[in-house]
Amino acid sequence: VYIDRLRWTRDITTRGKRAKHASTPYTEKEGYKWESASVNMSARLGAKIDDVISVCDREADIYEYLLYKLKTKQRFIVRSMQSRHIEEGQNKLYHYASQLKSAGQKQIHIPQKGGRKARNVTLDIVFAPVTLKVPNNKRGESLPLYYVGCVEHGNSKEALCWHLLTNEPITTQAQAQKIIGYYEHRWLVEEYHKAWKSDGTNIEASRLQSKGNVERLVTINAFIAVRILQLKFAKDRPDDSSCEEVLSPKAWKLLWLKRVSKTPPDSAPSLKWAYTELAKLGGWKDTKRTGRASVKVIWQGWFKLQTILEGYELAMSLDIDL
Repeated sequence: VYIDRLRWTRDITTRGKRAKHASTPYTEKEGYKWESASVNMSARLGAKIDDVISVCDREADIYEYLLYKLKTKQRFIVRSMQSRHIEEGQNKLYHYASQLKSAGQKQIHIPQKGGRKARNVTLDIVFAPVTLKVPNNKRGESLPLYYVGCVEHGNSKEALCWHLLTNEPITTQAQAQKIIGYYEHRWLVEEYHKAWKSDGTNIEASRLQSKGNVERLVTINAFIAVRILQLKFAKDRPDDSSCEEVLSPKAWKLLWLKRVSKTPPDSAPSLKWAYTELAKLGGWKDTKRTGRASVKVIWQGWFKLQTILEGYELAMSLDIDL
């Protein structure tokens, strides 16, 4: 759930000046966005913040952010970006983790993506309390955390490997599995960004010059991206939910007339039907026989349907004979 969003504009004049990164104050760095979002989230949620777990990718593996989360007792899971020095031994975190005894295994399915084939993988699970040392270029205190790791069997370069840091107490395999399960859901954020920023509404390709216009377009398309994502996962839903969850009665009836060329039924068809027909309207041929349409063709179908809907509304508003 999006509870806070920050618009960040990089200063083009500082592009490529990484040499100044170490001397730049933490609050002026782009990475401060994680703490800033947590501060705003805490202010908005009040006591309910205790029920929230922030699940972050490797970009959030920042000493100051982890320290802030610990001091404010906000719950979090962060995927480790680097093998940090720890107090539990002479070696760094990842080497220490490789020596831990397996606490069990987990089976997960990795879907096909691009040139990567779908596969089922077996992961070894390890966990342990760890204390991260203060980085040499920082001032502060050591960070007592819990480490959860899951590593795919085999030595392939593409082997799945997650190093997770959390302040959730981990003393059993079930608790470790729960942390991994939380992190598994984080990929939905990536799917949303794909539907919003690139393959879907593709706001990254917009060439608007006004900041105000860009912000309005971004906001409108953010809601459309949610609808596209709902359609993308409609195929996996076990129920026959109505397509009116994402389409208005007028929209699905026009889609029916366009695709089926018959009088629409009295009751709305399923969400899965809308998924298939919108994808076909967008040019989907299912040439790979996966039964899954890409975000791009769903968006193209959605856009065409909106054009049809706009044309219908315009025609119905005419009060003159052509």
